[in-house]
Amino acid sequence: MTIRLGVVLPTYNERKNLRGMIDRLDKALVGIPFEVIVVDDNSPDGTSDEAREIAQSDARVHVIQRIGRRGLSSAAIEGMCATAAPVVAVMDADHQHDPDLLPGMLVAIEGGDFDLSYASRFAEGSSTEEWGRPDRVKASGLANRIANKVTGIELTDPMSGYFMLRTETLRADAHRLSGVGFKILLDILATVETPLRIKEVPMNFAARLEGESKLDRTVVFEFLVGLYDKWLGRIIPTRFALFGTVGALGAVVHFSILAIVLTLLGETYAVSKYPNETNFIIGQTAAAMVAMTFNFVLNNELTYADKRLRGWGPWLRGWLQFALTSSFGILTQIGVATALVRIGFHAYPAAAIGIVLASVWNFALSSKFVWGKY
Repeated sequence: MTIRLGVVLPTYNERKNLRGMIDRLDKALVGIPFEVIVVDDNSPDGTSDEAREIAQSDARVHVIQRIGRRGLSSAAIEGMCATAAPVVAVMDADHQHDPDLLPGMLVAIEGGDFDLSYASRFAEGSSTEEWGRPDRVKASGLANRIANKVTGIELTDPMSGYFMLRTETLRADAHRLSGVGFKILLDILATVETPLRIKEVPMNFAARLEGESKLDRTVVFEFLVGLYDKWLGRIIPTRFALFGTVGALGAVVHFSILAIVLTLLGETYAVSKYPNETNFIIGQTAAAMVAMTFNFVLNNELTYADKRLRGWGPWLRGWLQFALTSSFGILTQIGVATALVRIGFHAYPAAAIGIVLASVWNFALSSKFVWGKY
């Protein structure tokens, strides 16, 4: 029997939700040949093992266990490209998305009148009462308004994570999708050049059945990253831009520590005075070490959120690797800055030049050896 629909379930710690969701899909899609692609980001709760166990008795279920990479958007892209079905849907496995909407969405796509169908939390007839998060409702409303400006398409919920389209439409532009952030629909809408005919379906957005939301404190940051990637990512690579932004904040930390150390060493008027060379080397070294640690923490949480090091063991090893890969940059930074001070440069411009020269080196090596080649 020819498969008509592929359903992609990006998962992370959804072991308790998975079997129930597949049962609901089976009931909702009676008479419709479908397959399920579970794309799991190596969940520590054993979600991928649960999916494989289900697949032993249900050949419609397939599993992609991703090792060394994370991210909702990139998981959805991999799953959509893996299905053999001509139409593919993406939805959450946590039961917030109602599978009963799928048959109607499929009719809209297969009928030829629409290229994409999506479930909206804010369309007329929809509801978010069961969600029980009025704070998130307001935040989503603001994000939707910004997203509409980016895509140039007026939708009630362009940030929805529940949608369906023809796989050929997705694959035609898959290589141009950024895979950054957590909202793949926004990525698709902002990337596809041919205007899409869109069908909007009202949805009653429910609360999670089991577990906790995976949208952590970096969710706003990832949304802004996604916007940046669509606007400027082809000019300055997004990851380097993030690394540079963290580096700029680290420079503020660096100058602050430098000023404090120079003051403690008696360089009271360090802002307007050329310091003693020995004192400057001490201050520059202390500042570089503190700023390096600051940069590591922020890069781990934000720039490489999809490869974030967790637990004291991995974190400490990562810090040591970051320190090692940054050591040449730090030595370059200190050496160049000291040489410039020696020939008459003011302390702070000299330190700034050293930081800039070290940044590209640090980015290249830390990307490969600390968080894995991206």
